This record gives sequence, C-alpha cells and structure tokens, in this order.
Amino acid sequence: MDKIAQYLDAHEKKSLLRFLTCGSVDDGKSTLIGRLLYDSKLIFEDQLASLRSASAAHGTTGAGEIDYALVLDGLKAEREQGITIDVAYRYFATPRRKFIIADCPGHEQYTRNMATGASTADLAVILVDARHGVVTQTRRHAFIVSLLGIKHVVVAVNKMDLVDYSKERFDEIVREAAPLVANAEPVFIPVSALKGVNVTTRSPQEIPWYSGPSLLEHLESVDIASGRNLKDFRFPVQYVLRPDLNFRGFAGTVASGVVHPGDAVTMLPSGKTSRVARIVTADGDLPYAFPPQSVVLTLEDEIDISSGDLIVHTGKLPEVSSAFSANLVWMDHEQLVPGKEYLFRHGSGWRKAFVKEITAQIDVNTRERLPAAKLGLNAIAEVVVETTTPLAFDPYERNRATGRFILVDPISNQTAAAGMIIAAVAPTRRAVYHTSGAVVAITGAHAAEIAERLASKLPAIRFEASADRTVEGQVEEIIDLLVERHVLPDPAADGFII
Repeated sequence: MDKIAQYLDAHEKKSLLRFLTCGSVDDGKSTLIGRLLYDSKLIFEDQLASLRSASAAHGTTGAGEIDYALVLDGLKAEREQGITIDVAYRYFATPRRKFIIADCPGHEQYTRNMATGASTADLAVILVDARHGVVTQTRRHAFIVSLLGIKHVVVAVNKMDLVDYSKERFDEIVREAAPLVANAEPVFIPVSALKGVNVTTRSPQEIPWYSGPSLLEHLESVDIASGRNLKDFRFPVQYVLRPDLNFRGFAGTVASGVVHPGDAVTMLPSGKTSRVARIVTADGDLPYAFPPQSVVLTLEDEIDISSGDLIVHTGKLPEVSSAFSANLVWMDHEQLVPGKEYLFRHGSGWRKAFVKEITAQIDVNTRERLPAAKLGLNAIAEVVVETTTPLAFDPYERNRATGRFILVDPISNQTAAAGMIIAAVAPTRRAVYHTSGAVVAITGAHAAEIAERLASKLPAIRFEASADRTVEGQVEEIIDLLVERHVLPDPAADGFII
C-alpha cells in the first residue's frame, strides 16, 4: 500500500502540459498523436484491437497497417472522410509529466474549432508536410497561435520519409516557417509520424544530421512556467460558500499570481479592501495558492462579494473600463454587425456588451489590415467592445486569464466569438458634454434626448445635440451650476461624462 500511495503522490505532483497539434489538411496531426500514444505504450489492448479493426475498415495506410490517426478521429464522418472535424482531447502521462492534447482540425472551415483548442494551450505543435512546405493554412494557424499568446511552439516537419530524410529540405522549411513564429520560442523537429521516426526517441539511423531532442523528449522537458503570470494575483469568484453561520468563503480558481494568508486584497468592482484570513481546501488549509489551484478564500472582514466579482492584490490592480479594443475570432454563422447586443462572459461573470466598431479585419494569410463593415464565420478582426458595466481586466498579452472573453448570442445561446483584450479606450456609449460660451453641446448615444431633458431643467442654458467632439472654451460657471443642481456628476471625478 505504501508503494501505491507513493506512486499516486508522485503522479499527482507531476507538472501538466496542455498542448495542441495544428497545421494544414493531411499534414499528419492525428497520425502523430496516435503514434506518440502507441510508442509510449499508452494504448490498452482492447483499444488496440478496436484500432486494428477500424484501420481495416477506414484506414488509409494500406492493408495490414495500423492507421494511428483513428486513435483520435473517432467521429463517423471523420473516419469516412479521413479528416479531423472536431477538436479531440486526449489525456496521457509519462514518468516525467502529464499531458492533455488537443488535436485540432486543419480545414479552413473549422478554424473556430482550432481557436477553441488553442485557447487553453501552453504549447503548440504546428505540423508542416515536408513535401508541400508552408501552405496557406499553416500561416493561418501560426497566426492564431501568435494571436492567442502561445509562447512555446514546435514546428514539426512531418513525412520526412517521403523526402528521403533530406537535411536540405528540412532547412528550407525552417527558413520558410521561422518568420511565422518569430514572436514565440520556436523549436524545429524533423519527424515521420507514420514510421515513428523521432517521435518518442531519437532516430540517428534515419536522420544522423539532427542532434536535437525527439518530440516527446522536448514535450517532457520544456519549461512552461515562464509563460505564466505569477505576479498579478487574480481570483474570479465562482461561488459563495455559506454552510453555517460561522463560515463564509469564496470559491474559485486562482487565475494568476500567488496568494498567502494575510495578503491585502481588493474586491472589484466594489473597491472594498480586506485581508486574506485562510486558504481552504478539502485537504486542509494551505500556506499559499497559485494557478490553477481551486481553493476557497476567507477574509478578515465581512464584505459583500458575489459570483463574478474579482479579488486582487491591493496595489496591483487591473484596468477598469467599460470600453476596450480587442482581437476577435468570429465563430458564428450569423455575421457580426456592430451595435448588436451580446452576452459577455469574462472570468466567472456575465454582463451585456456590444461591438461598437470593427477597426480592421485581419487577412490571416498576409496579416494585412483591411476595412470591414461586417464579420463572417472564422474572420479575425480588431474591434472596439463596450460593456454595460465597467470591467476589471488585464491586457491579454500580460495576463491570458483576465484578458480573454467570449460573446454569446442571447437568442440562440451559441458562442459567437472569442476575444483577447488589447487595451482600454475611452467609452463612447455614454453622453459626453462640452461647453462653449453659454452653450452646452451634448455628444454620444441618445444625445438629442439628453439635451432636451437638460434644457427642461435649466431653461437659462442652451443645450445642443452635436456630433462635434472638438468644441473648445469650457465655461466653469456653467459646469459648476450643472453639478450644483445635481444634473451632472462632478467632472473632476471622471471627465465630462453622464
């Protein structure tokens, strides 16, 4: 029993690597993962028997050969067509590390599926067919990997057996692919998934000119801690626990940073402050917590906190704004039209939001920024999003956990888009007023209605609805009068906004 307990304890303490395989159609993504599992002795006998049967019926590798792609391509349509359609997730472990694989489809029409699989990945394996080199879909997936901030990238040059393991061909593809992954930490590995060359162990007999690690060796040893934000503590509250009168805790998953008992924390959006009293788990209290641990925090003070609120370290606050620019991957068959209201999911909270404008649609092949009035399925664009209530966030580049969001269609309840926040911008949904002489010009949404309402309260002042945001010559007396009569809030607080 002691040996079993020791084994389970060691297994639990292994680090976890989430990675995805992506690339163009027929580059061998599913075959690579199937071969990786097979050579690692991680396919059980009954699974192997089923795989042999499926290979005989649907395999594409020849009579009597195992089609390793069928380990992951389990849908009937996938096996009939010999392609990957949906993201397939597979868990496995080696003596050194635990893994969760996302095998992503290569067809352009399934780009949204690939973006979904990449959203939680620590590392991306981009496959390139040694015969065809870098193609359009390779560029598309490399761009999405870059957009989603995945810093660890393996470019696996597959089907090397079909080019006689040519070093010259490998070097040519490396030169072609390197600019696509320049923002990451790329590693280039030659492999043959079908033959098992350089997949789990090095293969000096086939590729004597290559001295680097095999694919599995690299996956087991890559350091992913550098890609995680351990400085900014962010704790989205998922649930409030109140089992009795003596306990009130806030359950959630540590999104980033490290927290200790005694740390000063601030609750958002309320802005109230307190200190962490305990970090509670089912196995007892912890001296500290870090991502992605699920814990319950208790505070020294009784503060009103509900699901969707964010607990952060005092002094290291996120940005708070109701408007921000973001990169958006559109996932709905219905086109995005600016102005339509969507449900906005960020962390554990929901609110309403709308896309105010499409700044530019991005051509994923050339990375050129193009004007656009609408977005169709799988389109990628930079947009401006506005929410009905202020949002606490970090730019996605700084903190993936609090910089990402999804838009949900309120009618169909379908996920319409996935977004990555770039930076806060000035909100424009509220009306903004400027003054010039004895005239107050109202701009923004519902400007005419607000101007009419203010005019009825202050008949001595002339109010105009205007699209001009450059009116100069502010008159402090008029502003003070408006504030004094409680028509407008104090402009010194957050500008001339109502």
